[in-house]
Amino acid sequence: MESDQFMEQTKYDVIIIGAGPVGFSCGIEAQKRGLSHLLIDKGCLVNSIYNFPTNMTFFSTSERLEIGDVPFIAHGFKPNRTEALEYYRRVKEKWNLNARQYEKVEGISGELGNFTVHTRLGNYASRAVIIATGFYDNPNMLNVPGEDLPKVKHYFDEPHPYAYHKIAIVGAGNSAVDAALETFRRSADVTMIVRGPELKPSVKYWVKPDIENRLKEEAIKGYFNATVAEIRETEIDINTPDGQVTIENDFVLAMTGFRPEYKFLRHLGVTIDTDEFETPIYHPDTFESARKGVFLAGVVCGGLKTGRWFIENAHDHAVRIFDRLDVYSRIER
Repeated sequence: MESDQFMEQTKYDVIIIGAGPVGFSCGIEAQKRGLSHLLIDKGCLVNSIYNFPTNMTFFSTSERLEIGDVPFIAHGFKPNRTEALEYYRRVKEKWNLNARQYEKVEGISGELGNFTVHTRLGNYASRAVIIATGFYDNPNMLNVPGEDLPKVKHYFDEPHPYAYHKIAIVGAGNSAVDAALETFRRSADVTMIVRGPELKPSVKYWVKPDIENRLKEEAIKGYFNATVAEIRETEIDINTPDGQVTIENDFVLAMTGFRPEYKFLRHLGVTIDTDEFETPIYHPDTFESARKGVFLAGVVCGGLKTGRWFIENAHDHAVRIFDRLDVYSRIER
């Protein structure tokens, strides 16, 4: 640890690593039960949502995203990114959530009842720790030559920078489809590269006919059962069922999904299963990890199966965790 780090004198009942929607739910549950809490995030509040594409619309309706009995009012049937950011700011204010932003957690020492959470700026004492870090900060890499070129992006923010350029979009899910349609409509020359034989069934139903029609008429070029072989400054090589093809290219948007930060989880004492999804090990009823007093919450619980948990179906994680913490409190007394 840095020599100039401070040690805060407060000892919290729980420290929550990650200030996303599920982290918020945990902070709200702490407030409901009269427990002190601290949320710590290496980015801004609801950092994953902030990093969504600027024009993104959620798959779910607003009421399914609500937390803490705070109404989520959206202008349309499904809320967009901007409305979600505003909503979670209101949640933060309503529940007076105690959050530190832009402070990366580096480790945890101690044990149940007496943990110290170490960050790059200071140290904080807590009786328990909840990890609600999600997975959005760690893209699945293509692992091909040229992936480190500046023209390769693993995040899509907005379409304007790609207008009138040749864009290759790698992926078959909602992120890839949204990027393809938005850049296409800004006069980009768009090619989709899909590993499987078709787009994912989970593509949002209101955009699926649009992308399928654009592919069918070849307004957007599609290579299926295909992978990127190599990326160069002005072109890329694609492995296709008919052999390798080379196309001109200005930008590659690798919309290949994300994964939990496994090195960080292991460093915090979380055991990872050896199954195909590299699932963090936790008790299914209490969400307690193999390290006593350290809990998992939200999408991070799914490992590589990133579609298992969402904001909508993780509402009860906080309740189960705090029910377990209540048991520990009774034992201490």
